[in-house]
Amino acid sequence: MSFTVIIPARYASSRLPGKPLAEIAGKPMIQHVYERALESEAERVIVATDDQRIADVAAGFGAEVCMTSPDHPSGTDRLQEVVKLQGFYADDIVVNVQGDEPLVPPRIINQVAHNLKAEPDASIATLSEPIEDINSLMNPNVVKVVSDVRGKALYFSRAPMPWPRDQFSDPEARNTMPEGFSWQRHIGIYAYRVKLLNDFVTWPPAPLEETECLEQLRAMWNGAGIHVAVADELPPAGVDTQEDLDRLRALMEKA
Repeated sequence: MSFTVIIPARYASSRLPGKPLAEIAGKPMIQHVYERALESEAERVIVATDDQRIADVAAGFGAEVCMTSPDHPSGTDRLQEVVKLQGFYADDIVVNVQGDEPLVPPRIINQVAHNLKAEPDASIATLSEPIEDINSLMNPNVVKVVSDVRGKALYFSRAPMPWPRDQFSDPEARNTMPEGFSWQRHIGIYAYRVKLLNDFVTWPPAPLEETECLEQLRAMWNGAGIHVAVADELPPAGVDTQEDLDRLRALMEKA
């Protein structure tokens, strides 16, 4: 099947400015991400950036680069500008691979693209992994997702979801991981149909999105179907902080 990977890469990061250019094992981070994406089945891999420094480095290692506006409110808006500039068709599929995940498995890039292709009623496909400890279940920075029997997302939330009423009626029991359900953490890799991206940028932020600070809830608010599957391979954590970068450098320099 045919799909394109788009890698959004911003220089301005509040916690780690310039992180796409941070060196890891002799290469800038964005090059590691690009090379992992090339190992997928994607026909094209495009680096989307609003910064000339990133564009120059990416072009230097042979990447296709698309310059985008610095004023986008979200990464989804940046993707939509790329598909508009590149003349993509409404039924084309693009996969958003974050520029701060240098160890993203090519296998899950393929997985979300194939899942979306196989689900004509879905506009977006994404992945999840099991939550196995109570701290993660209660952590608002761990986004939970619940889906139906066919894999269609019912809701995404920062709250523990679903709420195990009987066990958690005892406050002391909330310190123990409940049994009887497979709680799922959302993994932030997405495949989109281009029509969804074109529609998304016309929709105002949704009340659910603003309440939870979760952009995917705008799509759900407007009736877009999101397919969720358990990831075939678990991606290592991305890079948000200097500590994350130091950890990843130590890991990759040993490889």
